[in-house]
Amino acid sequence: MEPIRLISFGYLHLPTGPDGQPVPPAADRIEDVRDRLRDPAAARDILDLDGLHPRVQDVVLNTPGARPGFAP
Repeated sequence: MEPIRLISFGYLHLPTGPDGQPVPPAADRIEDVRDRLRDPAAARDILDLDGLHPRVQDVVLNTPGARPGFAP
């Protein structure tokens, strides 16, 4: 069985194509959760941190809908 590789990206940080639209990374499947999860950047104190920082993980994982069993 092949391992699953997850990539997280922000649409505002992607290169754009000739049509001016963002070009996401090549993938077999992309899950767009922008309409399901609150933008973690709304917490201004984490803007300069990456996703490995415990404060960022805390904000993301405590967003309603981020964990299985939680309803947004």
